[in-house]
Amino acid sequence: MNLLRDWYQRTLSNPQVVILAVALVAVVLLFALLGKTLAPVFAAIVLAYLLEGLINRLEQLSVPRLLSVIFVFVGFLSGVLLLLFGLAPLLSRQIAQLVQQLPNYINQGQELLQRLPELYPQLISATQTEELINRLGADLAGVSQQILAWSWSSALSLISLLVLLVLVPLMVFFFLKDKQLIINWFTAYLPKDRELVNSVWSEVDRQIGNYVRGKVLEILIVGSITWVTFSLLGLQYALLLATLTGFSVLIPFIGAAVITIPIALVAFFQFGWSGEFLWVVAAYGIIQALDGNVLVPVLFSEVNDLHPVAIIVAVFFFGGIWGFWGIFFAIPLATVVNAVLRAWPRRQSEMLTPSPAPENS
Repeated sequence: MNLLRDWYQRTLSNPQVVILAVALVAVVLLFALLGKTLAPVFAAIVLAYLLEGLINRLEQLSVPRLLSVIFVFVGFLSGVLLLLFGLAPLLSRQIAQLVQQLPNYINQGQELLQRLPELYPQLISATQTEELINRLGADLAGVSQQILAWSWSSALSLISLLVLLVLVPLMVFFFLKDKQLIINWFTAYLPKDRELVNSVWSEVDRQIGNYVRGKVLEILIVGSITWVTFSLLGLQYALLLATLTGFSVLIPFIGAAVITIPIALVAFFQFGWSGEFLWVVAAYGIIQALDGNVLVPVLFSEVNDLHPVAIIVAVFFFGGIWGFWGIFFAIPLATVVNAVLRAWPRRQSEMLTPSPAPENS
Protein backbone atom coordinates (compact mmCIF):
# COMPACT_ATOMS: atom_id res chain seq x y z
CA MET A 1 0.00 0.00 0.00
CA ASN A 2 2.82 2.38 0.80
CA LEU A 3 4.28 1.73 -2.63
CA LEU A 4 0.97 2.57 -4.36
CA ARG A 5 0.48 5.64 -2.18
CA ASP A 6 3.97 6.91 -2.99
CA TRP A 7 3.40 6.33 -6.71
CA TYR A 8 0.04 8.14 -6.58
CA GLN A 9 1.49 11.13 -4.75
CA ARG A 10 4.43 11.27 -7.15
CA THR A 11 2.37 11.01 -10.36
CA LEU A 12 -1.40 11.36 -10.34
CA SER A 13 -1.41 14.04 -7.67
CA ASN A 14 0.73 16.20 -9.97
CA PRO A 15 -1.47 18.01 -12.56
CA GLN A 16 1.49 18.33 -14.94
CA VAL A 17 1.91 14.55 -15.04
CA VAL A 18 -1.82 14.01 -15.56
CA ILE A 19 -1.83 16.45 -18.50
CA LEU A 20 1.18 14.68 -20.02
CA ALA A 21 -0.44 11.25 -19.57
CA VAL A 22 -3.72 12.42 -21.13
CA ALA A 23 -1.82 13.96 -24.07
CA LEU A 24 0.10 10.72 -24.69
CA VAL A 25 -3.07 8.60 -24.52
CA ALA A 26 -4.88 10.99 -26.89
CA VAL A 27 -2.06 10.85 -29.44
CA VAL A 28 -1.88 7.04 -29.30
CA LEU A 29 -5.65 6.71 -29.71
CA LEU A 30 -5.62 9.19 -32.59
CA PHE A 31 -3.04 7.18 -34.50
CA ALA A 32 -4.63 3.83 -33.60
CA LEU A 33 -8.20 4.76 -34.56
CA LEU A 34 -7.68 7.26 -37.38
CA GLY A 35 -4.19 6.37 -38.61
CA LYS A 36 -5.31 4.97 -41.97
CA THR A 37 -8.07 7.51 -42.54
CA LEU A 38 -5.89 10.55 -41.83
CA ALA A 39 -2.66 9.10 -43.25
CA PRO A 40 -2.34 11.84 -45.94
CA VAL A 41 -2.80 14.53 -43.27
CA PHE A 42 -0.17 12.93 -41.03
CA ALA A 43 2.19 12.62 -44.02
CA ALA A 44 1.73 16.32 -44.81
CA ILE A 45 2.39 17.24 -41.17
CA VAL A 46 5.60 15.18 -41.12
CA LEU A 47 6.82 16.72 -44.39
CA ALA A 48 5.99 20.23 -43.18
CA TYR A 49 7.86 19.52 -39.94
CA LEU A 50 10.92 18.37 -41.87
CA LEU A 51 10.87 21.43 -44.14
CA GLU A 52 10.41 23.81 -41.21
CA GLY A 53 14.10 23.51 -40.34
CA LEU A 54 15.12 24.96 -43.72
CA ILE A 55 12.61 27.78 -43.30
CA ASN A 56 14.04 28.61 -39.88
CA ARG A 57 17.52 28.82 -41.41
CA LEU A 58 16.29 31.30 -44.04
CA GLU A 59 14.46 33.34 -41.40
CA GLN A 60 17.70 33.58 -39.42
CA LEU A 61 19.18 35.18 -42.55
CA SER A 62 16.44 37.87 -42.37
CA VAL A 63 14.38 36.36 -45.19
CA PRO A 64 10.63 37.01 -44.66
CA ARG A 65 8.54 34.03 -43.59
CA LEU A 66 6.33 33.91 -46.70
CA LEU A 67 9.30 34.21 -49.04
CA SER A 68 11.13 31.47 -47.12
CA VAL A 69 8.10 29.20 -47.39
CA ILE A 70 7.89 29.79 -51.16
CA PHE A 71 11.61 29.08 -51.67
CA VAL A 72 11.55 25.88 -49.61
CA PHE A 73 8.27 24.67 -51.09
CA VAL A 74 9.49 25.20 -54.66
CA GLY A 75 12.66 23.27 -53.79
CA PHE A 76 10.54 20.51 -52.25
CA LEU A 77 8.36 20.24 -55.37
CA SER A 78 11.47 20.20 -57.57
CA GLY A 79 12.89 17.33 -55.55
CA VAL A 80 9.63 15.39 -55.78
CA LEU A 81 9.46 15.90 -59.55
CA LEU A 82 13.09 14.83 -59.88
CA LEU A 83 12.36 11.63 -57.99
CA LEU A 84 9.21 10.91 -59.99
CA PHE A 85 10.55 11.64 -63.47
CA GLY A 86 14.29 11.15 -62.98
CA LEU A 87 15.11 8.48 -60.41
CA ALA A 88 11.86 6.47 -60.43
CA PRO A 89 12.03 5.51 -64.16
CA LEU A 90 15.63 4.34 -63.78
CA LEU A 91 14.75 2.30 -60.70
CA SER A 92 11.66 0.80 -62.35
CA ARG A 93 13.74 -0.16 -65.39
CA GLN A 94 16.33 -1.93 -63.24
CA ILE A 95 13.57 -3.65 -61.24
CA ALA A 96 12.02 -4.90 -64.50
CA GLN A 97 15.40 -6.17 -65.68
CA LEU A 98 15.96 -7.92 -62.35
CA VAL A 99 12.54 -9.59 -62.55
CA GLN A 100 13.34 -10.81 -66.07
CA GLN A 101 16.60 -12.30 -64.85
CA LEU A 102 15.03 -14.07 -61.86
CA PRO A 103 14.36 -17.34 -63.78
CA ASN A 104 18.02 -17.49 -64.80
CA TYR A 105 19.11 -16.81 -61.22
CA ILE A 106 16.76 -19.54 -59.98
CA ASN A 107 18.16 -22.05 -62.48
CA GLN A 108 21.72 -21.18 -61.46
CA GLY A 109 20.77 -21.59 -57.82
CA GLN A 110 19.20 -24.99 -58.48
CA GLU A 111 22.29 -26.17 -60.36
CA LEU A 112 24.47 -25.06 -57.47
CA LEU A 113 22.26 -26.88 -54.94
CA GLN A 114 22.28 -30.05 -57.06
CA ARG A 115 26.07 -30.05 -56.99
CA LEU A 116 26.25 -29.89 -53.20
CA PRO A 117 25.88 -33.69 -52.65
CA GLU A 118 28.83 -34.25 -55.00
CA LEU A 119 30.99 -31.63 -53.30
CA TYR A 120 29.98 -32.35 -49.69
CA PRO A 121 28.50 -35.89 -49.55
CA GLN A 122 29.05 -36.14 -45.80
CA LEU A 123 27.02 -33.02 -45.06
CA ILE A 124 24.04 -33.25 -47.42
CA SER A 125 22.41 -35.99 -49.48
CA ALA A 126 20.67 -35.90 -52.84
CA THR A 127 17.29 -36.48 -51.17
CA GLN A 128 17.76 -33.51 -48.85
CA THR A 129 18.82 -31.37 -51.80
CA GLU A 130 15.71 -32.35 -53.77
CA GLU A 131 13.46 -31.53 -50.81
CA LEU A 132 15.18 -28.16 -50.40
CA ILE A 133 14.74 -27.33 -54.10
CA ASN A 134 11.04 -28.27 -54.00
CA ARG A 135 10.49 -26.20 -50.87
CA LEU A 136 12.26 -23.18 -52.34
CA GLY A 137 10.25 -23.56 -55.56
CA ALA A 138 6.99 -23.51 -53.61
CA ASP A 139 8.09 -20.46 -51.62
CA LEU A 140 9.12 -18.61 -54.78
CA ALA A 141 5.77 -19.41 -56.39
CA GLY A 142 3.98 -17.93 -53.40
CA VAL A 143 6.16 -14.82 -53.52
CA SER A 144 5.44 -14.43 -57.25
CA GLN A 145 1.68 -14.58 -56.60
CA GLN A 146 2.01 -11.96 -53.88
CA ILE A 147 3.97 -9.69 -56.23
CA LEU A 148 1.30 -10.04 -58.93
CA ALA A 149 -1.48 -9.33 -56.43
CA TRP A 150 0.41 -6.31 -55.11
CA SER A 151 0.97 -5.01 -58.65
CA TRP A 152 -2.73 -5.37 -59.47
CA SER A 153 -3.84 -3.62 -56.28
CA SER A 154 -1.25 -0.90 -56.92
CA ALA A 155 -2.64 -0.37 -60.41
CA LEU A 156 -6.17 -0.09 -59.01
CA SER A 157 -5.04 2.56 -56.49
CA LEU A 158 -3.21 4.63 -59.12
CA ILE A 159 -5.99 7.23 -59.18
CA SER A 160 -5.83 7.58 -55.40
CA LEU A 161 -2.08 7.99 -55.63
CA LEU A 162 -2.42 10.77 -58.20
CA VAL A 163 -4.94 12.54 -55.96
CA LEU A 164 -2.56 12.29 -52.99
CA LEU A 165 0.30 13.69 -55.08
CA VAL A 166 -1.80 16.83 -55.47
CA LEU A 167 -3.43 17.08 -52.05
CA VAL A 168 -0.43 16.28 -49.84
CA PRO A 169 1.87 19.00 -51.29
CA LEU A 170 -1.05 21.45 -51.09
CA MET A 171 -1.52 20.65 -47.38
CA VAL A 172 2.23 20.94 -46.83
CA PHE A 173 2.20 24.46 -48.27
CA PHE A 174 -0.66 25.61 -46.03
CA PHE A 175 0.86 23.95 -42.95
CA LEU A 176 4.07 25.90 -43.59
CA LYS A 177 2.39 29.17 -44.55
CA ASP A 178 -0.12 29.23 -41.67
CA LYS A 179 2.02 27.43 -39.09
CA GLN A 180 1.57 29.95 -36.28
CA LEU A 181 -2.15 30.32 -36.96
CA ILE A 182 -2.67 26.54 -36.76
CA ILE A 183 -0.55 26.24 -33.62
CA ASN A 184 -2.46 29.07 -31.89
CA TRP A 185 -5.78 27.46 -32.81
CA PHE A 186 -4.65 24.07 -31.49
CA THR A 187 -3.08 25.32 -28.25
CA ALA A 188 -6.21 27.35 -27.45
CA TYR A 189 -7.89 24.04 -26.53
CA LEU A 190 -5.02 22.91 -24.28
CA PRO A 191 -4.58 23.75 -20.58
CA LYS A 192 -2.47 26.79 -19.85
CA ASP A 193 -0.48 24.97 -17.18
CA ARG A 194 1.40 22.51 -19.40
CA GLU A 195 5.08 23.11 -18.65
CA LEU A 196 5.88 19.39 -18.50
CA VAL A 197 4.28 18.76 -21.92
CA ASN A 198 6.20 21.71 -23.37
CA SER A 199 9.42 20.40 -21.84
CA VAL A 200 8.92 16.94 -23.35
CA TRP A 201 8.01 18.41 -26.74
CA SER A 202 11.10 20.66 -26.73
CA GLU A 203 13.32 17.66 -26.04
CA VAL A 204 11.58 15.54 -28.69
CA ASP A 205 11.69 18.39 -31.22
CA ARG A 206 15.43 18.89 -30.73
CA GLN A 207 16.29 15.20 -30.84
CA ILE A 208 14.07 14.25 -33.78
CA GLY A 209 15.13 17.33 -35.75
CA ASN A 210 18.79 16.40 -35.37
CA TYR A 211 18.05 12.76 -36.10
CA VAL A 212 16.05 13.43 -39.28
CA ARG A 213 18.59 15.93 -40.61
CA GLY A 214 21.41 13.48 -40.00
CA LYS A 215 19.51 10.53 -41.51
CA VAL A 216 18.72 12.40 -44.71
CA LEU A 217 22.39 13.26 -45.15
CA GLU A 218 23.42 9.70 -44.28
CA ILE A 219 21.02 8.24 -46.86
CA LEU A 220 22.31 10.57 -49.59
CA ILE A 221 25.99 10.00 -48.76
CA VAL A 222 25.81 6.22 -48.32
CA GLY A 223 23.57 5.77 -51.37
CA SER A 224 25.74 7.96 -53.62
CA ILE A 225 29.02 6.36 -52.57
CA THR A 226 27.56 2.87 -52.97
CA TRP A 227 26.20 3.71 -56.44
CA VAL A 228 29.57 5.07 -57.62
CA THR A 229 31.43 2.10 -56.14
CA PHE A 230 29.14 -0.55 -57.63
CA SER A 231 29.17 1.22 -61.01
CA LEU A 232 32.97 1.27 -61.06
CA LEU A 233 33.02 -2.43 -60.18
CA GLY A 234 30.60 -3.17 -63.03
CA LEU A 235 27.88 -4.63 -60.78
CA GLN A 236 24.46 -5.00 -62.38
CA TYR A 237 21.52 -3.02 -60.93
CA ALA A 238 23.96 -0.66 -59.22
CA LEU A 239 21.40 2.13 -58.80
CA LEU A 240 18.74 -0.19 -57.36
CA LEU A 241 21.15 -1.83 -54.91
CA ALA A 242 22.63 1.54 -53.92
CA THR A 243 19.14 2.92 -53.25
CA LEU A 244 18.34 -0.06 -51.05
CA THR A 245 21.66 0.38 -49.24
CA GLY A 246 20.97 4.07 -48.64
CA PHE A 247 17.52 3.46 -47.16
CA SER A 248 18.78 0.50 -45.13
CA VAL A 249 20.42 2.95 -42.69
CA LEU A 250 16.91 3.80 -41.45
CA ILE A 251 16.77 0.39 -39.74
CA PRO A 252 19.86 0.18 -37.49
CA PHE A 253 21.86 -3.05 -37.46
CA ILE A 254 19.12 -5.06 -39.18
CA GLY A 255 18.99 -3.02 -42.41
CA ALA A 256 22.65 -3.47 -43.30
CA ALA A 257 22.50 -7.22 -42.62
CA VAL A 258 19.35 -7.71 -44.74
CA ILE A 259 20.63 -5.71 -47.74
CA THR A 260 23.84 -7.78 -47.72
CA ILE A 261 21.88 -10.78 -49.04
CA PRO A 262 20.63 -9.33 -52.38
CA ILE A 263 23.98 -7.60 -53.01
CA ALA A 264 25.90 -10.84 -52.46
CA LEU A 265 23.44 -12.86 -54.58
CA VAL A 266 23.53 -10.44 -57.52
CA ALA A 267 27.34 -10.32 -57.37
CA PHE A 268 27.57 -14.11 -57.16
CA PHE A 269 25.20 -14.78 -60.08
CA GLN A 270 27.01 -12.18 -62.18
CA PHE A 271 30.65 -12.96 -61.31
CA GLY A 272 30.54 -16.38 -59.62
CA TRP A 273 33.27 -17.32 -57.14
CA SER A 274 35.82 -14.88 -58.51
CA GLY A 275 37.89 -11.88 -57.58
CA GLU A 276 35.17 -9.49 -58.80
CA PHE A 277 32.71 -11.06 -56.36
CA LEU A 278 35.16 -10.61 -53.48
CA TRP A 279 35.77 -6.99 -54.52
CA VAL A 280 32.04 -6.23 -54.39
CA VAL A 281 31.59 -7.85 -50.98
CA ALA A 282 34.71 -6.17 -49.60
CA ALA A 283 33.68 -2.76 -50.94
CA TYR A 284 30.23 -3.10 -49.38
CA GLY A 285 31.79 -4.11 -46.06
CA ILE A 286 34.14 -1.10 -46.14
CA ILE A 287 31.22 1.25 -46.87
CA GLN A 288 29.26 -0.14 -43.93
CA ALA A 289 32.31 0.11 -41.65
CA LEU A 290 32.95 3.74 -42.63
CA ASP A 291 29.27 4.54 -42.17
CA GLY A 292 29.11 3.07 -38.67
CA ASN A 293 32.49 4.28 -37.39
CA VAL A 294 33.02 7.61 -39.17
CA LEU A 295 29.86 9.00 -40.74
CA VAL A 296 27.37 8.24 -37.94
CA PRO A 297 29.51 9.77 -35.13
CA VAL A 298 30.00 12.94 -37.20
CA LEU A 299 26.36 13.37 -38.26
CA PHE A 300 24.78 12.45 -34.94
CA SER A 301 27.20 14.13 -32.54
CA GLU A 302 24.36 16.37 -31.27
CA VAL A 303 21.93 13.52 -30.67
CA ASN A 304 21.82 11.73 -27.33
CA ASP A 305 22.69 8.15 -28.19
CA LEU A 306 20.19 5.46 -27.33
CA HIS A 307 21.61 2.19 -26.09
CA PRO A 308 21.88 -0.40 -28.89
CA VAL A 309 19.63 -2.76 -26.91
CA ALA A 310 17.01 0.00 -26.65
CA ILE A 311 17.20 0.57 -30.43
CA ILE A 312 16.77 -3.14 -31.22
CA VAL A 313 13.87 -3.46 -28.77
CA ALA A 314 12.25 -0.36 -30.33
CA VAL A 315 12.59 -1.85 -33.84
CA PHE A 316 10.93 -5.12 -32.80
CA PHE A 317 8.28 -3.49 -30.60
CA PHE A 318 7.07 -0.75 -32.94
CA GLY A 319 7.55 -3.00 -35.97
CA GLY A 320 5.29 -5.59 -34.36
CA ILE A 321 2.61 -2.95 -33.79
CA TRP A 322 2.73 -0.90 -37.01
CA GLY A 323 4.68 -3.10 -39.41
CA PHE A 324 7.01 -1.38 -41.87
CA TRP A 325 6.18 2.14 -40.68
CA GLY A 326 6.82 1.09 -37.10
CA ILE A 327 10.30 -0.05 -38.11
CA PHE A 328 10.75 3.11 -40.21
CA PHE A 329 9.98 5.41 -37.25
CA ALA A 330 11.39 3.16 -34.52
CA ILE A 331 14.19 5.51 -33.42
CA PRO A 332 12.06 8.71 -33.42
CA LEU A 333 9.41 6.86 -31.40
CA ALA A 334 12.08 5.55 -29.04
CA THR A 335 13.30 9.14 -28.68
CA VAL A 336 9.79 10.21 -27.65
CA VAL A 337 9.61 7.43 -25.08
CA ASN A 338 13.06 8.37 -23.77
CA ALA A 339 12.05 12.03 -23.43
CA VAL A 340 8.89 11.06 -21.53
CA LEU A 341 10.84 8.80 -19.18
CA ARG A 342 13.39 11.55 -18.54
CA ALA A 343 10.63 14.04 -17.68
CA TRP A 344 8.49 11.59 -15.68
CA PRO A 345 8.80 12.19 -11.89
CA ARG A 346 10.84 9.64 -10.02
CA ARG A 347 11.57 8.91 -6.39
CA GLN A 348 13.59 11.64 -4.78
CA SER A 349 16.37 9.20 -3.86
CA GLU A 350 16.76 8.27 -7.54
CA MET A 351 16.82 11.89 -8.69
CA LEU A 352 19.57 12.94 -6.29
CA THR A 353 23.10 12.35 -7.49
CA PRO A 354 25.54 11.04 -4.90
CA SER A 355 27.85 13.64 -3.50
CA PRO A 356 31.57 13.16 -4.10
CA ALA A 357 33.56 11.56 -1.36
CA PRO A 358 35.52 14.06 0.80
CA GLU A 359 39.17 14.33 -0.02
CA ASN A 360 41.68 13.26 2.56
CA SER A 361 43.55 16.16 3.99
